[in-house]
Amino acid sequence: MSSTVKKEVISWIKTILLAVILAGLMNRFLIINAQVPTGSMENTIMTGDRIMGLRTSYWFEEPQRGDVVIFRYPDDPEGKTLFVKRIIGEGGDVVKVENGNVYVNDEALEEPYIKEITQGNFGPYEVPEGCYFMMGDNRNKSLDARFWDNKYVESDEILGKVKFRYFKGFKWIS
Repeated sequence: MSSTVKKEVISWIKTILLAVILAGLMNRFLIINAQVPTGSMENTIMTGDRIMGLRTSYWFEEPQRGDVVIFRYPDDPEGKTLFVKRIIGEGGDVVKVENGNVYVNDEALEEPYIKEITQGNFGPYEVPEGCYFMMGDNRNKSLDARFWDNKYVESDEILGKVKFRYFKGFKWIS
């Protein structure tokens, strides 16, 4: 093999290794990629959709009510199970579900994103400081905070804010 060919092969190997390292670093520190296995967030995110979130979203601001976030499921002691839900309650809020409506601090939320009216009455849940109360947009088919043993997600368990769906088609998520 000539030295020119060897140099070209080494150049390609370096480029590929650099690309793999950069992709790994981006995935670890800047972005979070997830697939949604259930219909708990329909119609915002559908079963089988692949979504992208930004880990940087909360570096300079706090998560807010209405944000769709990726977080560690609080009932998984190993912290390996990731969930995608919408923030409904923040620290200090009282959340309850009555007659098909979600109330935060006794005010009904306007929720144009939900799939259907929420069945059943739940709560009240008083959200501790530094924690969040999560619910899926498809309330009647969502395993969300209403049904967890550990009802609240601590702020350091939120990994990123969902920004867009990139498979099945592109869609901005807000």
